[in-house]
Amino acid sequence: MLVNSKEFTINGLRYIIRSAMEKDAKSLSEVRVQIDGETENLDREQGEAYIDESGFKQIIKEDSERVNNLFLVVEVHDRIVGFCRCEGNQLKRSSHKVDFGVCVLKDFWGYGIGKKFLEESIGWADENGIKKISLKVLETNNKAIKLYQKYGFEVEGSLKKDKLLSDGNFYNTILMGRLNPS
Repeated sequence: MLVNSKEFTINGLRYIIRSAMEKDAKSLSEVRVQIDGETENLDREQGEAYIDESGFKQIIKEDSERVNNLFLVVEVHDRIVGFCRCEGNQLKRSSHKVDFGVCVLKDFWGYGIGKKFLEESIGWADENGIKKISLKVLETNNKAIKLYQKYGFEVEGSLKKDKLLSDGNFYNTILMGRLNPS
């Protein structure tokens, strides 16, 4: 599904959020590897489950053809610095819901990009009859958990000792969901 380009300025930073296009594939591959190396809040370590340019082209193509998928990017000075996806399911019993994921380069944290991605995704989901948005978040990512709760997400459970981080300790993954209020 395509979303119109929208421009935002927060804390002096101007950025654009828009639907991903095939021309973004190379940049997305590079950005994903960099982001994975900047935070332990994501599932992967740097370089794991690598998606190359052709892999991103395929994802973008499929997402643009499916009514219950959304792929957004954020640009700062014509450079992609993050992305988010809502990935639906083609099975009838699960076609009413999507899984949300987001990542932004660390240098661009604090500019409301994650919040805007979330707002755009929720608006898209509600407008397109998606009944539920699900996500997973590391238990230590309190800022993200509070943001999700502010937008109507509720804790639905946790996966105990789900992630082994670089400090050698295991951490829980929190499962959250937001039901479409209509």
